[in-house]
Amino acid sequence: MTDWGLGPFGQGFLFGLALAMPVGAIGLLCIRRSLEYGFATGFATGLGAAVADAGYGAVAAFGLTAVSDFLLAWQTVLALAGGAALIWLGVQSWRTRAQGPARTASVGPHPVMAFVQTVGLTLANPQTILTFVALFAGLGVVLGERAGWTPALLLILGVFLGSGVWWLILAGAVGGVLRRRLSDGAIGWINCGAGALIVGFGLLAVARGLGLI
Repeated sequence: MTDWGLGPFGQGFLFGLALAMPVGAIGLLCIRRSLEYGFATGFATGLGAAVADAGYGAVAAFGLTAVSDFLLAWQTVLALAGGAALIWLGVQSWRTRAQGPARTASVGPHPVMAFVQTVGLTLANPQTILTFVALFAGLGVVLGERAGWTPALLLILGVFLGSGVWWLILAGAVGGVLRRRLSDGAIGWINCGAGALIVGFGLLAVARGLGLI
């Protein structure tokens, strides 16, 4: 296995980090919730994505073709459902801004609910499995029974921890530091902007699901 001296855990960690860092719908949701509700809810939001990514990594690493084929067969429905959920969450950001000061407008979702929501939103994009398959093939990773289960498990653990570390840093910086330095009005306007972008990501997901793009 080509590992650049990192081993399966190091490779997984770096890939999990790289997968989480680009600011997409989940990143915006994490930022929004960290600002409005604090670190715990923001981190729980990101952690849900880390768990879902590790799950998709496991499907690819262990060659669970029945699972991947099923998810890919239903990707249209999943894309429509995930897009609709993102649109709803984006609209909620606008409603929060209209109700009053950001930190007092509502108590927000429980961290467990925030976690569950993000797991569902991330799983609604089964194309991630293909990303993992392509990456593992490009790295020359041979997993499963032929190489033993330990390398696969280390790789998946690395993906989870790499992603989780990024969400910890993001939620900590936004919910623990930035949140204290911004006024309620500023947080409200940031929520509006994040909500608009989240709606945009939701519309893109719906468009993909309908085959328009």
